[in-house]
Amino acid sequence: MKKLNVLYLAPTLVPGNRWGRDVIEVIKPPHELRLYSRDQPLRPQIEWADVGIDFGGVMGTREMADVAGGIKLWQVLGNGIDQFDLEYWRSKNVPVANCPGHMTGVPLAECALMLMLMLSRQWHEIQRNVQSRVLNLPLGNELAEKVLGIIGFGAAGRELARRAVAFGMRIHAIDIREISADERREYGIEFAAGPEKMDQVVAAADYVSVHLHLTEETRHIFDERRIRLMKPAAYLINVSRGGLVDTDALSCCLRDGQLAGAGLDVTDPEPINPDHPLLQLPNVVVTNHIAGNTYGTWRRRAAFAAENVDRVAEGLEPLALINQRSDVMSRPLSASAKPPNP
Repeated sequence: MKKLNVLYLAPTLVPGNRWGRDVIEVIKPPHELRLYSRDQPLRPQIEWADVGIDFGGVMGTREMADVAGGIKLWQVLGNGIDQFDLEYWRSKNVPVANCPGHMTGVPLAECALMLMLMLSRQWHEIQRNVQSRVLNLPLGNELAEKVLGIIGFGAAGRELARRAVAFGMRIHAIDIREISADERREYGIEFAAGPEKMDQVVAAADYVSVHLHLTEETRHIFDERRIRLMKPAAYLINVSRGGLVDTDALSCCLRDGQLAGAGLDVTDPEPINPDHPLLQLPNVVVTNHIAGNTYGTWRRRAAFAAENVDRVAEGLEPLALINQRSDVMSRPLSASAKPPNP
């Protein structure tokens, strides 16, 4: 196998913390791994590398792309590329790959389900009652027999459906691709359709969970119009990207009682100001963009990056190459589009 120079553009590595260290452990000889240093000149580091591994797609700059002519692969260590200037890198003829969504499907699904359970059992009121020594309250709701609308039936959407069915929920799914009869049986889907039926699913669901990539077409796909289609007793869940939901519209609908609550692992802006009105609402549960951050996720992504390094060394095409921004999702869904009546 040919030796490659691998430059790892990593976050700050904190002693005793696993964050970002998996790549260091899996890139083995004959390859040579170096950590990118912000304190050293950029050009020599980039020109030295055959492969760049970009933690989360947030490290690669246009200045790097300008001197990356010898790079055989720029591996984004993550799935979403909304923070990565893909078109500019591709204009420099640098092959770019991401990590497929199935590597985070399980943890994203588990976090979405956790948020649903916290909302259904009124977590904030429970905590107040614990502090006040109040027993037996509040009364919660069960997930069984509730309709879960899954918007985007990719890896995370499928894993959420698998778990929600075990709780006795009824699954309605929307995806740009046709969801096959075999998938409907496997995941217990009661109703499946394309984006033209999204408003119908949103209006019928007790819980709506959003699983889309963020693009200019999907930004604020849950705008005020779409949020107000939801039932007043329904909950909105987002573990994908904060920009998919119009934060101001969501806050307004929650304050007005147009929506029962929201569970968010991602926000817009991010990180959100601790004094933001959204965080003051009793029917909102927010976590700090941790849905996909598990030991399993980072081990899988590091192993995938290492496999792609080996493929480049052997003269094979890397896996999960991104030719255009739409490659990371089936096709954009428009927030402003008015679908036909069902």
